[in-house]
Amino acid sequence: MLVGLVVNPLAGMGGSVGLKGTDGREIFEEAKRRGARPVAEGRMRDVLSHIPRTGGLRFLTASGAMGEGLLATFSFPYDVVHRSEADPSSQDTRSACAQFLSMGARLIIFGGGDGTARDVMDAVGERVPVIGVPSGVKMHSAVFANTPQDAASLIVKYLSPGLPLRKSEVMDIDEEAFREGRLSARLYGYVMTPYERGLVQPIKGDYEGGSVEEEKESIAAYVAEEMKGGVLYILGPGTTLEAVAKRLGVPKTLLGVDAVLDGKVVAADASERDLLALLDAHDKAKIFVTPIGAQGFILGRGNQQISAQVVREAGLENLVVLAAPTKLKETRVLRVDTGDDELDRRLRGFRNVVVGFRLGTMVRVE
Repeated sequence: MLVGLVVNPLAGMGGSVGLKGTDGREIFEEAKRRGARPVAEGRMRDVLSHIPRTGGLRFLTASGAMGEGLLATFSFPYDVVHRSEADPSSQDTRSACAQFLSMGARLIIFGGGDGTARDVMDAVGERVPVIGVPSGVKMHSAVFANTPQDAASLIVKYLSPGLPLRKSEVMDIDEEAFREGRLSARLYGYVMTPYERGLVQPIKGDYEGGSVEEEKESIAAYVAEEMKGGVLYILGPGTTLEAVAKRLGVPKTLLGVDAVLDGKVVAADASERDLLALLDAHDKAKIFVTPIGAQGFILGRGNQQISAQVVREAGLENLVVLAAPTKLKETRVLRVDTGDDELDRRLRGFRNVVVGFRLGTMVRVE
């Protein structure tokens, strides 16, 4: 049974260093300069480690870091059907997927983000199902499993005995606008994905309007009232945290992470390294995050600067979730995908979510 596997080795490296993506060689080089570490191969390794070796699978892949190097460490049989350039590009992803299609692959799995999803779609359209292993920064498309472990479950269930397919949205995100604090997204097209509820993330939801803004203002008023002197406050991305910053009278990086101490911004658009340095210098800290609409992720999507190490240093009890009630109506569960399985397990369960002024509700974290 033939399965295509391709990894975008550049995907996700901009997250922890605050670059919000790595589309383009120049941004990738800047990510490396800032100390970014590879992400996608490790995420795909997690997938393969959860797939039984006895299943008659044979992988088709691309050379080097796009799949061959990873598969060589496992016992699965594989064939290299595309030789990538020394510096892999989106054209390598498209060419590899076209080869998978022509050789009769029943399924294509890829590691990357929205940009990689677009490349895969360009090559295969709706002709063969695909599963995205979430490895980018902030993934808006509905082609990704929630976690690498969920991706493995989808693969096993699809290949034997089977899962239904659905047409899933691939989104086009303007990374340049994203880095400037503006979210510019449009529907790029569709691919077919195996589907089981609870294993695949939905498309990101957006919630605007007067009532939602009032809900955010109520949350912001409560957070501002509760803030204390000498405590480092880490504010994650999103309009809810923007409302908190506005209430405090300080600027906010809408799609970045900022740190506030005694009413002043001490780090704007901070990287993981910046946050760890601040936590090392201050004994008391709290982290405020808000879930991605409909998808429910509070960690691991768009806020990789708030890494597993950052959460541990601040203390799990000091992670505070804020969410407008209107958003929670369409976001029934919260999710974490930090890349640290042990931490994710500790974060799961029911957690209080601040939904208004002195108002909270218990929401399950999966």
